[in-house]
Amino acid sequence: MDSTSRQIRFTLNGRPVSARVESHLDLVDLLRRFDLFGARESCGQGLCGCCTVLVDGVAVSGCLTLAQLVDGKSVTTVESLDESGELSHVQQAFIDEGAFQCGFCTPGFVMMAHELLKQNPDPNETEIRDYLAGNLCRCAAYPEIIRAVRSAADRMRPA
Repeated sequence: MDSTSRQIRFTLNGRPVSARVESHLDLVDLLRRFDLFGARESCGQGLCGCCTVLVDGVAVSGCLTLAQLVDGKSVTTVESLDESGELSHVQQAFIDEGAFQCGFCTPGFVMMAHELLKQNPDPNETEIRDYLAGNLCRCAAYPEIIRAVRSAADRMRPA
């Protein structure tokens, strides 16, 4: 490694990890080193939401986040959302509502929906649309995505 690399330590999906990263390496490419492929680079400009991951509980564009900036932080990817080997309510709702076509954007939408429901467990359609406005679906599965988020909210509501 050259002099522009450094060792970082962070928590990835609940487990401590470390990596040597170059100064220009983005978070999506770092996640590939850990065999995590859910966050996908599409636009490379932070405009589409396909690369959404959580850093210390806040949604970020992995394509714009330098890997070295997660040093000492917690990173959560879509791969960790399953609960005891079962899909999360959000993941299951996306399947049940057919909230995808090609599936390329789905991990980003799932991560954003997960965060929305943590902040607002009973969002209305306008709130869902506003929260997900930074995510793009080229297949135009938006009605199904909105239904999936509502369905997940219903599933998460205490009986």
